[in-house]
Amino acid sequence: MKDPGLYDPTRSSGTGEDTEGGGLSRRGFLKGSGLAAATTALTTPLAEAVTQAAAPKVVGPTAVDVALTINGQKKSLKVEPRVTLLDALRNHLDLTGAKKVCDRATCGACTVIIDDKPVYACSVLAIEAQGKQIKTIEGLGPDHPMVKAFVEHDAQQCGFCTPGFVMACTAFAAKHPGAKPQDIEHGLGGNLCRCGTYVGVRDAVQQAAKATTALTEKGVTSHA
Repeated sequence: MKDPGLYDPTRSSGTGEDTEGGGLSRRGFLKGSGLAAATTALTTPLAEAVTQAAAPKVVGPTAVDVALTINGQKKSLKVEPRVTLLDALRNHLDLTGAKKVCDRATCGACTVIIDDKPVYACSVLAIEAQGKQIKTIEGLGPDHPMVKAFVEHDAQQCGFCTPGFVMACTAFAAKHPGAKPQDIEHGLGGNLCRCGTYVGVRDAVQQAAKATTALTEKGVTSHA
């Protein structure tokens, strides 16, 4: 049954509820407007709450507290959200082993290991690295199999790219202990050496991988 307040072509024009040509009456229009307003008033706060809950947390642009785990040690610093992990390491924590060269995630000189994966530190924000295990060249030490292998095979010349290579090689050897020279070359394609010490690097990776495997078989944990 139709609501006479909404639609009634028989309404008398004298009652103030008349319609033109069987259209919507003034009463029906007011009812509809009131319902729409009430619905909007109820749903708008709920929609805003849902939107705010789904929106990512925004920090900055001023410096914020950042907590990093580097070489097994907790480090606290205060940096702007835009600061990369590389700049945080070098400029705020005095860990200068990772080098800033291209700053475009191309050369690999800034390579560090995050959760057992080689990562360009220039391409990761410091604030994104929170809650992860970060390893830098400073955390390996002179007795690490890869460090010793680089020295023995003269896998460096100017040495500027060496820290990044050592970290990339360490991560690669851990996952591919029996890799062949061509596999090593392919696996380290993200690191560049302008001095051309690639032959020494490949030999160093093979030696270090064998040494790491031997230590593992003996139940000795390496520093990697």
